[in-house]
Amino acid sequence: MSYRVTFVCTGNICRSPMAEWVFRHHVEEEGLDVEVDSSGTGPWHVGEDADPRTVRALRRAGYRSAHVARQFEPEWFDRYDLILALDEGHLRELWAMAPDDAARGRVRLLREFDPDAGDDLDVPDPYYGGQDDFERVLKLVEAAMPGLLDHVRAEMSLAREA
Repeated sequence: MSYRVTFVCTGNICRSPMAEWVFRHHVEEEGLDVEVDSSGTGPWHVGEDADPRTVRALRRAGYRSAHVARQFEPEWFDRYDLILALDEGHLRELWAMAPDDAARGRVRLLREFDPDAGDDLDVPDPYYGGQDDFERVLKLVEAAMPGLLDHVRAEMSLAREA
């Protein structure tokens, strides 16, 4: 059975699809059996493509991108092994909608996996900024990938042993 990871931001057009496609690239490159997707905490952009600046940043860095925005639904908690919030506001919203402590335990902040993040665990929202803000977000997302991959590999190994 695949390990399942989802990334969650506000509208699911900037940060979470960016993290989804960067992580998807790495798990495919390693041949890991991991399902990856993303969603938003709100309905504002449901059905829309990713922001063009997100797509541009991803493509410039060599990543693919294909995306349709959707909203995270409370009944999805059982679907995922790991739910990654892009900032503390998303973390609080996900914890509030979680049905129990086990579900809340599957919710983490993406930047927790970046050893250089320090106390600043939020990935800032680039929506009201320019292309440079999207490029900065991409760097923050990429910085978390080695630690996230290590975590997922370890979790998958534990699951195989169980």
